[in-house]
Amino acid sequence: MTAPSRSGSTTDPTKPSDHPSHSEQHWTPRLWGSLVVLCAAMFLDALDVSMVGVALPSIGTDLNLSTSTLQWVVSGYVLGYGGLLLLGGRAADLLGRRRVFLVALGVFAAASLLGGLVDDGGLLIGARFLKGVSAAFTAPAGLSIITTTFPEGPARNRALSIYTTCGASGFSLGLVLSGLLTSAGWRWTFLMPVPVALLALVFAFRLLPRQAREERTAGGYDVAGAITGTLAVLLLVFTVTEAQGAGWLSLRTLGSLLAVVVLAAAFLLIELRTAHPLVRLGIFRNGGVARANLIALTLMGSYAGFQFIATLYLQRLLGWSALEMAFGLLPAGALVALSATRMGAIVDRFGTARLLPAGVLSLALGYAGFLRLDEHSGYLTLVLPSMILLGVGFALAFPSVNIAATDGVADEEQGLASGLVNSAFQIGGAIVLAVVTAVITAGSGGGESAQAQLDGYRPALWLVTAVALAGFAVAAAGVLADRRKRSIPVSVADYDYPSAQQAAPAGSEVLTKR
Repeated sequence: MTAPSRSGSTTDPTKPSDHPSHSEQHWTPRLWGSLVVLCAAMFLDALDVSMVGVALPSIGTDLNLSTSTLQWVVSGYVLGYGGLLLLGGRAADLLGRRRVFLVALGVFAAASLLGGLVDDGGLLIGARFLKGVSAAFTAPAGLSIITTTFPEGPARNRALSIYTTCGASGFSLGLVLSGLLTSAGWRWTFLMPVPVALLALVFAFRLLPRQAREERTAGGYDVAGAITGTLAVLLLVFTVTEAQGAGWLSLRTLGSLLAVVVLAAAFLLIELRTAHPLVRLGIFRNGGVARANLIALTLMGSYAGFQFIATLYLQRLLGWSALEMAFGLLPAGALVALSATRMGAIVDRFGTARLLPAGVLSLALGYAGFLRLDEHSGYLTLVLPSMILLGVGFALAFPSVNIAATDGVADEEQGLASGLVNSAFQIGGAIVLAVVTAVITAGSGGGESAQAQLDGYRPALWLVTAVALAGFAVAAAGVLADRRKRSIPVSVADYDYPSAQQAAPAGSEVLTKR
């Protein structure tokens, strides 16, 4: 039998700070404060990713870094973040979400300070890797604190919508801030987050709900699973990042991919046999969770590829400055930010199963619209329409995929579910970006002329659009599954925990069929 979902779990009414039964209309100031702190950490993570990208040319010139070394300023962060997310999510479940969040946020502040002070490329990459590691623990811990503090239904949907919107807004704002800060010196892109992170740490210590020791997940530690799983993800991210330079069919790349397969197979075998697995594979029997992770792969993968193409096109071919490009892409982020207060109500009304295909399709249309690019494309005719479609798509899909990825998951596995969806985002972005880079290089033939560049960008855009359409197909399958589920007559005797139905918010589906 499957364990009951969050909505069916038993809570202690004497501990409103841990599992508040607040309705959407009666959030206390402390509850709002906790959410703001968690949003601040998500905002900083997203801000950091986008700010560094715009500052790379200045970093390379100041520290005398080659192009291959410079890419590791970005890849180092992705390696630490994507490689350790599963471990970070499980650590939150086992060691306590609040504790893990506080320690990781402190490490993030220290690594940011280090990155802004170093004068050596190797140390800078090390600081970026350390920031990625810290984000791998703050992201799943923060998301699981929300999903265990706010009950399933309108309250959680609203909280997750605000939380995920802060991430998207941070990414968009980072593009603009980076242009302004880099003009004063690239080091400010690293130093600016330090006081914000420290302030968030102080308020987090005071406001975040404490997790009772007896409520933490019981059981041992899956050391073998942690080692093989983490190494598999780390090696996968490293391999796809380096494949462009080494060659996709080189002995080095093929050997690394084979090692990834061996490690992944060993990890799965360990998880199937251990009593306390790092990743309980049965979590994927929840169709909504499985589909959400696949959609997350395509969602971030397609956007990472598109942003890379758009950056090269606007700056290299059209001659835009970094700040002009940042403002040009801003409408997409602005739409996401403006939708924050309404997305919870929209999810309650339509459900994630309907919003996900609509959102992913809007993204695919935005990418496809950019295929009209040429040597003299105008902002109003090419860029702005795509930005509007991307903004609508992310506003609908990004909160929905996070809600779907944690819906119906028991409290003791919320960290795991959060780590899985965040891993999907990072791995999808790394893999698709690496393939897009290879396609651009092959299409342009290494030429610098406008036509050669366009010959590289167009097939890469087709690839990005195809990835988004694959996500749409998965989301559409979710609509069909949702309709079939609703058409099946419901009998209380068919479910494992009948009492959970009475505890669940109206309209939620929390029982697991036998």
